[in-house]
Amino acid sequence: MAAGLWALAGAIRSSANTLWYDARIMSKNHLAVALVLWLFAGPSFGQEQKAQVKGTDYAPLLERVKGGDFSIDFQQLRFSYMESPERHQAKDASKQEQEMWQALNRKDYKNAAQNADAVLAGEFVNLDAHFVEYIAYREMQNEALSNFHHSVFTGLMKSILDSGDGQSTKTAYVVISTQEEYVLLNVRGLRPGKQSVLHEGGHNYDLLEATDSKTNQAVKLYFNVDIPFKHYLE
Repeated sequence: MAAGLWALAGAIRSSANTLWYDARIMSKNHLAVALVLWLFAGPSFGQEQKAQVKGTDYAPLLERVKGGDFSIDFQQLRFSYMESPERHQAKDASKQEQEMWQALNRKDYKNAAQNADAVLAGEFVNLDAHFVEYIAYREMQNEALSNFHHSVFTGLMKSILDSGDGQSTKTAYVVISTQEEYVLLNVRGLRPGKQSVLHEGGHNYDLLEATDSKTNQAVKLYFNVDIPFKHYLE
């Protein structure tokens, strides 16, 4: 699993970084439009999903992983973050998130890592920031920090991949943000295309149509977006 996840990291290119970031900006706009449609349609948020999330779990899980314990439940880390006071108190780091990519693309690895640190200070479950730090510290030959962010990224991504197979609404990947959808596409070597929102059985789904970058085969993936839909209202 780890080797597959990091095949992308071994062949990273600046153009890929830019496309990844641009796709995420479009996804945020998509979520805002979809939310308006959802409010008028009136589907109920899945109560069983809400019951799985324990906001009080976040701080102890965060402390453990920062201490190098990668045996934690990374899905619970992600889910509990959304309910946590840390998330509600976090400062807007969208500028730093953009600058970390720009610095990485121009090979300013120190600045890339500093901006990624600012993102992680308020959102430790941000996959992009861990990826940037993995690359930046690898290029600065800081093996310990590079390996740390490699391990966190892998743990977070594996928790998404283990939540389903994305082949249908019943087996949709469960995500906490549209960011996670586009990182997963990138890891799987898929170019994003059309994105649409579905409502089924009281749940909300994103359907992403993509193209395999190696075979040009069309791929459709389903993501359960109950959690980002719920928290976008806050």
